[in-house]
Amino acid sequence: MLEEVFYGNTILQWFIALSIVVGSVVVGRILYWLFKNIAKKFSSATATKFDDILIDTIAEPLTFVLTLVGFYWAISTLALPMTLGVWISKGFYFLLFITAAWLLARLFDVLVQEYIAPKVASSENDLDDQLLPILRKGIKIIIWVVAIIVGLDNAGYDVGAVIAGLGIGGLAFAMAARDMIANLFGGFTIFTDKPFIINDRIVVAGVDGTVKEIGVRSTRLQTLAGRTVIIPNATLADSVIENISSESSRKISLNLGLTYDMSPKQLQQAMDLLKSIAAEHSDSIETNTLISFNMLGDFSLNIFFAYYIRSGADILDTQTSMNLAIYKEFSEAGLEFAFPSQTVYHKPVD
Repeated sequence: MLEEVFYGNTILQWFIALSIVVGSVVVGRILYWLFKNIAKKFSSATATKFDDILIDTIAEPLTFVLTLVGFYWAISTLALPMTLGVWISKGFYFLLFITAAWLLARLFDVLVQEYIAPKVASSENDLDDQLLPILRKGIKIIIWVVAIIVGLDNAGYDVGAVIAGLGIGGLAFAMAARDMIANLFGGFTIFTDKPFIINDRIVVAGVDGTVKEIGVRSTRLQTLAGRTVIIPNATLADSVIENISSESSRKISLNLGLTYDMSPKQLQQAMDLLKSIAAEHSDSIETNTLISFNMLGDFSLNIFFAYYIRSGADILDTQTSMNLAIYKEFSEAGLEFAFPSQTVYHKPVD
């Protein structure tokens, strides 16, 4: 019975091939168990973490390769049609390169996660935080593309013709996706020129908000109202950007109008009070204040007062504190603020 032929092979040959396949799967599972249990215990006892990473990374790809070799060995013991044998041989070599890419991509990803990402997160520069995800994905894509090309080449395919076809298709795709490409170059411009960084408040294209995320294609802003606005990077690269967070100080200008019944002495007292108020707020405003009796208005005597809020100080709180102090000090000193008014004189007509 074992010598009976089915599809060009005896029952014994089919049985041997099936036994090799089952044996390779069993050996692969045993090897995987040894890696996860025995080898990992030994690696955990060492001071370095690299061996733990290596064992976790190679366990699954190595098991897959062993199973793949078992399948190929089993098939090679059978008498198969030449065309089918050639296809199986090409597929085997192609899968070997794909497995190698799987192993390298996993190892690279884990090494970046364990060693590079913590250093990038602890650095003061935000640019590396933005570039690391892009470089991480880009290198993994390169590993897979190279593995596929080399695998196809070793499998006997004309890679040059495939690449040429991809080049023509890529040109057509680039024409159809020119907006996406423009956004990619816009993102690269933002990464290199750094007109703003994460958590900067900017005004661009009529939007005033805080930068929350800088992506490859677009940038996300959170407006003062709490809404999220997504702006394409191409628009940002071609727009005028006002970086509010980069200002060294915020200038606040006031025109204080006093009534015309103020005496010169009271006007001087008002300017002295402004100097005193500025000195009391020296922790939040700079000392280079500007004070001037600058105008005899239609209904008021105007005093110009400008001060600069220090970088890092709360702008709204500082303005509130300054305005309350001015109103309180002027009220206690009897310095009355003017409001638009007119005095009408009636002259009798003879």
